[in-house]
Amino acid sequence: MSSEGYPRRTLALPHSRLFSTPVHSMDHKERAFLSYEKARATGLSYDMTMDDIVSLTPKFWEMHNDPIVLLDGAAITLLTIQYNLCAGTIARYARRRPELVPLVEDLLGYRKHGQFLMTELGHGLDIGNIETTATLLPSGEFSLNSPTPGAAKFMPPTVPAGTPAIAVVFAKLIVNGEDRGHRPFIVALNDGKTMCAGVQSRLLPFRGGPHPVTHSITTFRNVRLPRGSLLGSLEKPANFHANLMNIIERITIGTIALGCLALPFMQCYATIGTMYSLRRQIGPPSKKIPLLTFRTQQAPILAAASNAFVLQAMQRWCIKNFCNTRIDGRVRHGIAAIFKAIMAQHSQQGAMGVSERCGAQGLFAHNQMTSLHSEMRGIAIAEGDILGLAIRLVNELLLGRYKMPAPENPNSLLARHEAGLFAELQGIIKGVSHHRSDEVNRLILPHCQPMMEAIGHRMAYDAAVAQGVRPALVDLYVANVVKLDAAWYAEHAALGRAAQQAAEVRAHDEVLPMLGELVKEMDVFPYVTAPIVTDERWDAFVGGLTTFAGDARLELFETHGGALADPEMVRSHL
Repeated sequence: MSSEGYPRRTLALPHSRLFSTPVHSMDHKERAFLSYEKARATGLSYDMTMDDIVSLTPKFWEMHNDPIVLLDGAAITLLTIQYNLCAGTIARYARRRPELVPLVEDLLGYRKHGQFLMTELGHGLDIGNIETTATLLPSGEFSLNSPTPGAAKFMPPTVPAGTPAIAVVFAKLIVNGEDRGHRPFIVALNDGKTMCAGVQSRLLPFRGGPHPVTHSITTFRNVRLPRGSLLGSLEKPANFHANLMNIIERITIGTIALGCLALPFMQCYATIGTMYSLRRQIGPPSKKIPLLTFRTQQAPILAAASNAFVLQAMQRWCIKNFCNTRIDGRVRHGIAAIFKAIMAQHSQQGAMGVSERCGAQGLFAHNQMTSLHSEMRGIAIAEGDILGLAIRLVNELLLGRYKMPAPENPNSLLARHEAGLFAELQGIIKGVSHHRSDEVNRLILPHCQPMMEAIGHRMAYDAAVAQGVRPALVDLYVANVVKLDAAWYAEHAALGRAAQQAAEVRAHDEVLPMLGELVKEMDVFPYVTAPIVTDERWDAFVGGLTTFAGDARLELFETHGGALADPEMVRSHL
């Protein structure tokens, strides 16, 4: 059972041959293609329907919270692209176009691979200026083209992977020479072995650190598309920006969905850190003590555990409000952005803190933590780079275009911090000539991400208190957040350094006795593969390593007449 009370749909997978085969000595390309099979096995275990994808049922969110991600981040990358971005976009139009339903079902059943091609090499986050064009021809077909090298679609894994692949491709619709804004098109990429005519995919070198994905650079040259490949209307939209935001709604859903992946990451860090720190002992044989005895070892592990429980409450609150379509869409987008930022922030802190306390063992990919840290770096960029999201959100809040949900307790420490930072930025923006001025660039933009994170810290606190998370865990969460801007609390909340440290010590003392219970409640041990957590696993791991042994003899020193060689002669040979 998961900590949310539902059965783990993937519980049988960690022990299957597909997932238990050692991969760290495999060729990267072999590992990358194996991840497609793992994505398929994970997806099919959920038996996802079109309604699950469109209506965002609990099953959809459950999949993005599944600790199976701890075993292969590449598989979950492929799966969320396929289900959320590709199938989700097509499913939206399938409600009015029933002929698209079989394609969505093929994607959900993994009879086809699905990709999502929007971002371009020369434009990055500037999606409003992507250049790929789809020109309506007299025949009623479209001609899809990448007009410049900068128009190449960047990163989606489009190379053949054994199963026919299609993609949702975003392009400017050109009708009678007129630009009618961006539209999504369904495009066949390859038949599983060979690229389709006019589609070129260049395999990028693999990213360092995470599980490898066949990320690619993809271009189109006069690719003929049937009329039915267009998702949407030929009509020119009244507002190009509003049209673009509308057709990429699955990106916003992905923003919050990818943030959900950070929860099992944090649970994993706390579990590995606890078990390793109990197993690893120091001192003479008669007086050995576990590393967990020391506060320096306890602190990052306790932080990861408290963060996991507090942010689980935040996750419930954010999903509930994000799925409430009566809330202003801009506010829902803001909730998604804030949630992702906080999950990424605390996940990265947990990875670094715990892995460093595992010493040299924490450096190796087979102990999971460094790989998960690298996976989270990618998640922080995918479906909206966190800094870009923060700049957009905070500027709109400062301009008064909308407001995020107010604090439950405006007098709480974290709510006061949020209000204080916002007031400082508001004072600056009131004195500038324009919100795109150089003053804003220099004085506002560098503070947008800390501002967004301050809102998120307060939201997490409010959610944890409202949902009855253990007070000691909430107190430790607050103590750790205070350290992120210690000067502000000393200056504006009469909370000096000694008081901050005392609050942290009290919280540590209260949480430490419950650590074993917390790890048990997280319930991710079946998905933890790190060999350092038990003696049995470590012995099995060492026993499986490539071994070099023999009986060769090497003379360390050349001798002459039984005496050591002259030192100068030895040095001349070095």
